Amino acid sequence: MEGSREMQAIVGAGPIGSRVARLLAGQGEKVRVITRSGRGPKADGIELVAADASDAATLTSLTAGATTLYNCANPAYHRWLTDWPPLANAMLQAAKANSSVLVAVNNLYGYGPVDRPMTEQTPMAATHPKLRVRARMWEDMLASGVPVTEARASDYIGVGANSVLEEVVLKRTLRNQTAYAYGDKQAPHSWSNVDDTARALVTIAQDERAWGKAWHVPTAPAMSIQAIAERANEIAGLPKPKIVTMPYAALWTVGLFSTTIRELRATYYQFARPFILDSSLTERTFGLTPTPIDDSLAEIVGAYRDR
Repeated sequence: MEGSREMQAIVGAGPIGSRVARLLAGQGEKVRVITRSGRGPKADGIELVAADASDAATLTSLTAGATTLYNCANPAYHRWLTDWPPLANAMLQAAKANSSVLVAVNNLYGYGPVDRPMTEQTPMAATHPKLRVRARMWEDMLASGVPVTEARASDYIGVGANSVLEEVVLKRTLRNQTAYAYGDKQAPHSWSNVDDTARALVTIAQDERAWGKAWHVPTAPAMSIQAIAERANEIAGLPKPKIVTMPYAALWTVGLFSTTIRELRATYYQFARPFILDSSLTERTFGLTPTPIDDSLAEIVGAYRDR
């Protein structure tokens, strides 16, 4: 490994980290992707490294010479309170030691329950520990003295997004099966495309106007779970989907047997009422535009057909 060469370093190779790596490699950048397993996207210019990124000394060594360090990690949701603090601290230490710009992908949890569309000026008012941890990470980044920025996305849409929309709803409705959603299936909800999220990250990393601020990922107009499933089935040439609403009490019962379902109780509010992301500031500032929902759904439908 040539740690002294200028490069772009990425921690995490999930839906966003892998896309960021490919975007940067496509720009001719030398990219190092760091994960526990050493797995990740394979392409010219991308080096895959197996390491524990929560070890600050190891991460600092592996990111020496990196102009930018991208935090695209995603610990298991039920381990956020234990896994995020050391991982976030290691990234701050590495970025500071190597004079790197630290760029993070984040979600909207830090805002907590809201009653209006979220902008970058919406207070980070979450109080639940699971929601608060992401807000605290951003506060620590701002206080670090390191050049920092982050892109905040809503629930993902896109092929391989591993999102609530695909895993809970579309995986069933696109097979003409009944889906079991929770909250209000008619409530408008914002869905951020995974490719748009990666493009936003790379854009704000490379533009000094973005540093010291958080930005919302360009996101198409909100659609309810019911409406988006109906549109997906329409594109696929399938009958209108059937979606049964799972009552809140069921999350407690099913949560006794499923860690994932148990953790969803903390974010139930996001699906029980309108949950809308305003990305107009990012769009105006950087000239980015969101992928239309129809395009996202057409890609998902195509992927299901290929399977």
